[in-house]
Amino acid sequence: MYQYDNYDQAMVDQRVAQYRDQTRRYLAGELTEEQFRPLRLMNGLYVQIHAPMLRVAVPYGLMSSKQVRKMADVSRRYDKGYVHFTTRTNFQLNWPALETVPDILAELASVQMHAIQSSGNCIRNTTSDQLAGVHAGEIEDPRPWCEIIRQWSTFHPEFAYLPRKFKIAVIGSEEDRAATQLHDIGLHLVKNHEGEVGFEVLVGGGLGRTPIVGTQIRPFLEKKDLLSYLEAILRVYNRLGRRDNKYKARIKITVREHGINHIRELVEAEWVQIREQLELDSKEIERVKSHFIEPDYDATAAADESFVTTLAEDTAFARWVKQNVIDHKVAGYKVAYISLKAPGVPPGDISADQLDLVADLADEFSLGEIRASHNQNLLLSDIKQGDLYALWLRLQAEGLATANINTLNDMICCPGLDFCGLANATSIPLAKEINERFDDLDYLYDLGDIKIKMSGCMNGCAHQSVGHIGILGVDKKGEEWYQFTLGGSSEADAAIGQRLGRAIPKDQVVDTVATLIDVFKELRHEDELFLATVRRVGVDPFKERVYADN
Repeated sequence: MYQYDNYDQAMVDQRVAQYRDQTRRYLAGELTEEQFRPLRLMNGLYVQIHAPMLRVAVPYGLMSSKQVRKMADVSRRYDKGYVHFTTRTNFQLNWPALETVPDILAELASVQMHAIQSSGNCIRNTTSDQLAGVHAGEIEDPRPWCEIIRQWSTFHPEFAYLPRKFKIAVIGSEEDRAATQLHDIGLHLVKNHEGEVGFEVLVGGGLGRTPIVGTQIRPFLEKKDLLSYLEAILRVYNRLGRRDNKYKARIKITVREHGINHIRELVEAEWVQIREQLELDSKEIERVKSHFIEPDYDATAAADESFVTTLAEDTAFARWVKQNVIDHKVAGYKVAYISLKAPGVPPGDISADQLDLVADLADEFSLGEIRASHNQNLLLSDIKQGDLYALWLRLQAEGLATANINTLNDMICCPGLDFCGLANATSIPLAKEINERFDDLDYLYDLGDIKIKMSGCMNGCAHQSVGHIGILGVDKKGEEWYQFTLGGSSEADAAIGQRLGRAIPKDQVVDTVATLIDVFKELRHEDELFLATVRRVGVDPFKERVYADN
């Protein structure tokens, strides 16, 4: 993974010192709340219902065991002993005292972590595929390009005050495990007709109040032109983006109002002016790539037959492998998901003790690295297949071996009214109720891949607009109601879900999910997945059953 040089470390340390002074001045009454607000947002600090919330950046979801141990330590000393992973692979502390945040940031800076640009109207944390570098179907590892973007975008003076927040995602394979089509800019590493690798560029995707799937603005961009083209898009957006209405300020609205053809013309014209100034040379590309070299894998790992033996002997282990383990590009190695969706635990939460365990396991079994996915789970990506059983036993002992990846209970859920000041409705308690209703894993496996995504407000932090089943909390005269959508997807077949009908009262949400599953079971063809069934029959059969008695 990328290691800071002296410049990187000095930049982060200086930001910590700057924010420490800003916090001191605010607490001393020298800065008003209005003056302090943009300063704290630039450092990832929000004010929620009960306490401040600090969001810490995890670039492209990659963490070292040392960083994860520091996260555990910080959560114990300054918070309530747990952290929450988000859909941008960041983590959040939900209970820090405002006056301790500079100390937290100083602790994190000691292990090359920070909260810079994790909030505010700027270029946010760049995300990627959690299987980057280890998936066999990859054209090229996207992580070096994420790092190049991170270095270019951090403290970029021209884009510190954009019309609205701006998000970029990069993938290197046809499978989209980073929801790139739902980002302000989505970058796909592709090959042209000559076999050269470059980028397909999408623009104008986004969720929230107006969910839109991104549109291709350029089918092929040479690697050397990556930063200049991104800069051109950002400049056009910075000029045209709406600043009179924050709900219409995202680039997706700019593209919709002006049309993709006009936006493309403006971007291309801007690009011509700056292309040569920002051209990436091969030395710089190789410098960054040198931080992501392939490990020295054990060529004898594939010969270890203990893995096959334990699969046959332990059915619980075999079930976990089938659901949570996937093949690695190197024979004899596997990738294991650590589900953060255990029954009774808010989705995406993990305790300090569990973080310490994950760090230990990463050192012992996975070359000291841990990854976060945008589905709010963790991964160990370089495990010898012969070590999987020992790994599973350790995870099982600490409640981290829930075998539910890609099941109905592997849902994405925002904090909702339990924490967030923007929320209209609760999410976490309903997620718990759904888990309790569907607690039979064998039943869930029979249902197959069902992605439930639930948000407590229109901001859509849980991506409900693209859930196979999307659930959105709304306020009706002080009461919590929930709108359902069906048929969405954030993957390569990205689509916005279709509204089921009028909102459902809170006490009927879990029953409504059960009804939707019943209809699916009746209508599905043999082994057909939920999304395929919805797309084949439409939402009407589901709608009729849900509202039959109302």
